[in-house]
Amino acid sequence: MLTQTLRSMERDGLVERTVYAEVPPRVEYELTELGRTMIAAVHPLARWAEEHIEEVGAAQRRYDARTDSPQEDVRGRQALSAS
Repeated sequence: MLTQTLRSMERDGLVERTVYAEVPPRVEYELTELGRTMIAAVHPLARWAEEHIEEVGAAQRRYDARTDSPQEDVRGRQALSAS
């Protein structure tokens, strides 16, 4: 999933991919000039996420309990089953 997202961002001109001929293989991604223009737009969203992470986690737990379908929590950890 991460690779697909990065490749899509590369296609859109947001990141530049550099492949190094090493063992093990190494790839680095860097924001392009166009990608850097998004920083000002993304910072408020990141700040909102940090400020509301506990509320989002609580909403996820309520949903999982109601639907009996635990999934990954807001931090990417497998949620524990309520049973």
